[in-house]
Amino acid sequence: MKTLGLIGGTSWHSTIEYYSAINQSVNDYFGNNTNPPLLVYTLNQAEVHRFQIENKWDSIAHMLTQGAKSLRKAGAEAVMFCANTPHKVYNQVQEQLDFKVIHIADVTAHAIQKKSIKKVCFIGTKYSMQETFISQRLEENGLDVLVPESESVINELHRIIIEELTYGEIKEESKAYVISVLNSLIDKGAEGVILGCTEFPLMIFKDDLNVPIFDTTKIHAMSGVNFILKG
Repeated sequence: MKTLGLIGGTSWHSTIEYYSAINQSVNDYFGNNTNPPLLVYTLNQAEVHRFQIENKWDSIAHMLTQGAKSLRKAGAEAVMFCANTPHKVYNQVQEQLDFKVIHIADVTAHAIQKKSIKKVCFIGTKYSMQETFISQRLEENGLDVLVPESESVINELHRIIIEELTYGEIKEESKAYVISVLNSLIDKGAEGVILGCTEFPLMIFKDDLNVPIFDTTKIHAMSGVNFILKG
């Protein structure tokens, strides 16, 4: 098996989901308790959020680069950012490395295409909804992507992530709000929903909507399993 590095901590709740999903899938593959060679580097989420607010993305890129290099020294043959938003600086980090960072949007697009779906909606942090570092990558992979247009909606979705979900809090009123936003995008033609923040799958489940849900946490984690087993 190949050794995979996980850069987590954004948040640690979703990092656990990655770790659990990868281990369980490898166990299932071998039919026993064989565990994969996983390495985890945890970022300080409070510091990441501070840099986001201060618009110091170069500092976040430096944190990710140092994390990736530390994992490489420990034996990782590839790494993943265990969240969507860090991919804002993906290119900046990847160019500093001589090994692969598995991009969350690329593997998500591939999973969607296998379902013969062309038009999807995407929700995540305000950074990933207002900017195009995820949606453009999805579109480059042949998808038509809808995102919320209202600033108030974007800010409320971001608040739910930052103030609730990153702390593991699931509030029914917040869940109802997120579902209403998704249904409005489905009414605009979305054939599928991308939960583009690794915290949203803690709240939204497949029975909550009448179109397929693409959980970037699970899809990304499974791409990690595929990498590990190629060894």
